[in-house]
Amino acid sequence: MVSDAAPRWPGAPAHVVLRVRDGRVERVEESGDLDEPRPWASVTKLAVALAVAVEVDLGRRAYEEVLGPDGATLAHLLAHASGLGLEEGDRVQPVGTRRVYSNAGVERAARAVAGEGLEAAWLAERVFTPLAMSSALEGRAAAGVVGSTNDLVALAAAWLAPGLVGEATLARATTPYLADLAGVVPGFGRFDPCPWGLGPEVAGVKHHWMGAWPPASFGHFGQSGALLLADATEGLAVVATSTVAFGPWAVALWPHWTSAARERARR
Repeated sequence: MVSDAAPRWPGAPAHVVLRVRDGRVERVEESGDLDEPRPWASVTKLAVALAVAVEVDLGRRAYEEVLGPDGATLAHLLAHASGLGLEEGDRVQPVGTRRVYSNAGVERAARAVAGEGLEAAWLAERVFTPLAMSSALEGRAAAGVVGSTNDLVALAAAWLAPGLVGEATLARATTPYLADLAGVVPGFGRFDPCPWGLGPEVAGVKHHWMGAWPPASFGHFGQSGALLLADATEGLAVVATSTVAFGPWAVALWPHWTSAARERARR
């Protein structure tokens, strides 16, 4: 079903609203160029988190592994609770005391699991190839994936249903880690608490880009204007890419747009 919902964004957006039923992806609506490769920016973190979850399922890694400073574990790094700042060299906080959004932490996790300089091949092996995606990591592990909107559909479906990753690991990765930590969602301000899973942001009671989605919903957005938002309880998701970078337009529009997309998906 083609929809005119997404073109209210500036530029030339593309989007898909989907449901996953019995492992099958049903597209409720879609619009825009779904095959054009576009930068995902920080939505890349969901691909990294899924690749780590595969490693955990295989028994090759454990979320409890110490991989960061002062005893910070893989879980701390993925959940922005390691104390590392946004970028390498930024001020470091005590581990597990604040939700400090950290590209450096996610990149340290990816580097430790994949091996120095092997992050792109690792993501391809663990996520992109098994899901028949044409996406590729073309830059940093925290924000460098370039891929189509259709590939985001595949990524969303993998987060919604066991397959690539087992049910227990998916549940753990999308459950708030150190749920009571306060923190900042870039572009939307400080929240107390600011729940985050092991890679995905979790909605909780925040009032921001996730709109009226239930507290257990999860996802990520990026500075490129891309987003992925999912609700595993009902098997619903919305994904989108943009040709206009995140800015005040998104802060104003997304809470209403994601809420409306959810209502259409539930009909």
